This record gives sequence, C-alpha cells and structure tokens, in this order.
Amino acid sequence: MSVITFANTKGGAGKTTAVLILACELQRMGYSVAVFDADPQRWISKWFEQLGDKRPKGLSVVSYITASNLDLNIRELKNSVDFLLIDLPGARSPLLAQALGYSDYVLIPVQGSAMDAQGAANVIELLQYLDIKAGLHIPHSVLLTRINPMVTTRALQAVKEMLETKRVHLLETPIIERAAFRDVFGVGETLYTMDPQRVSNLEKAQHNAHMLGMEVFRRILPYVTARAQRSESKPLLNVA
Repeated sequence: MSVITFANTKGGAGKTTAVLILACELQRMGYSVAVFDADPQRWISKWFEQLGDKRPKGLSVVSYITASNLDLNIRELKNSVDFLLIDLPGARSPLLAQALGYSDYVLIPVQGSAMDAQGAANVIELLQYLDIKAGLHIPHSVLLTRINPMVTTRALQAVKEMLETKRVHLLETPIIERAAFRDVFGVGETLYTMDPQRVSNLEKAQHNAHMLGMEVFRRILPYVTARAQRSESKPLLNVA
C-alpha cells in the first residue's frame, strides 16, 4: 500500500478536490483506493455517501480519522488496497506530523494567495524538519488549485517565486477553476457520470483530471515501486 497525504494548514486550499480527483483517476487506472477523511467538514465522506450505486468499484472512504485512530486504520488496510489517500484538516494539528510520517509522498495544494502560501510553507518546513532532525526524507510536490489559465495574478507569481526559493517541486498540471469541480460535491456524481448538458466544460474538467492523475502517478511511481521491491510486494503496473 502506498500512502499519499494531502496537506496545507490553511483551509480552503483545494485539498479535498485534489483528493477526489486523484482517487477517481487512480481507480480508473485499475487500482484499489481508500481515502481517509480527517477533515472536520467531511466533504469527501458526504460526497461518497451521496454516490450510492454510482460508487466506483475499488474506491472506499473512511470517515472520522483522528490522531488516536490513524495507526489502527492504516494497519487494517495495509494489505487490502493499492493506494491510501489522506485528506488532512486545514489547520495545525498533531495529526499532521503523524500522517506525514506514514507517507510515501505528500501533495501540498495551494491557491494563488498569500495565506495559502503560508499554509504550504508550514507543511514544507515540517517536512524539512523531519528530514534534518529525524532523517525522514518524504518526497513532496506543490499542486496549484483553482487556477485561471488566462490570468497570472501577483499573488500567484509570489507563490511560484516562494516555491522556487525553497526549491520545492511544482507539478506542471494545475487544477483549473471549473464548475464541474465545484458541482461534483453536491450532486452525488463523479466527473464521469455527470450530465454534460448540465455542467459547462465537463469534458475539459475530465481532461484536466486525467492529466493531473497521470502526472502524479508518474511522479510517485519511482518511490512506490522502490518500496514495493524492498517489501517484496507486487509491483505497480506501468501506465503508458
């Protein structure tokens, strides 16, 4: 099982949207995926409950994840899913460091704002601390969210400059601001079951999700494959 944690100490950075997109894309690649919902708002749990019969095969969501039950839940799923995605609260908490310690990869969603950038910096600094003080190197990337592809604001440029200064990897594929990414949480659908007649630019949202899923998969593949080989577990499939 490979663990990917989504973290930003500021709420509203687009973590849950990123989790939903990646979970569904990995499931569409043929992998079994579990999502740990540690967000007090429980958005992804509510979305999953609404899906009903439309729940993708091989995708599950576990709600009410806390610092006290994280270890138990991870041990229970260790041999039953290919990927575990952890959606952390948008705040500082003991759960942050705990979840990072279990992670094979960390994704840090950031909107183009100074507050989001500070929330990301908090996570990056903790990752650096774990590397220096504990010898725990956890690969990570920043994911830009809710981006207008036609406009680069001063705040967004400042975020990019901050990441460059800290030498933090930035994913090439951002999550574009699309109605489908907002609406999917309230209609009990996935991006691939929504009605294109009712959702504007649904095909573009699907393409954005697919490109992001492929980039993240290819980015994390060397790390999770190395781990699989070390543990003599079944290696992940190569996706062209």
